[in-house]
Amino acid sequence: MANKKRVDTAEEEPKVDAEEIERRFDMMDRRLDNIDSIVSAVVERVMTQPITINLVCPHCGKNVEVALIGNKKPGR
Repeated sequence: MANKKRVDTAEEEPKVDAEEIERRFDMMDRRLDNIDSIVSAVVERVMTQPITINLVCPHCGKNVEVALIGNKKPGR
């Protein structure tokens, strides 16, 4: 009886791992889609007007300013 339980548990572990891996891939896919959308919006804006991004370092608390300027003239 004890050996049978061990075999059943061992057989179920790969299934749980595969489901967990699939769930994590789905989460990563959604995150990458969100990042893609944000980057696309920023690039479109940068090409038409200057943009400044202010970030705060989570480790030291310093402010980091990134200025982006495109070379596309407004109206084109």
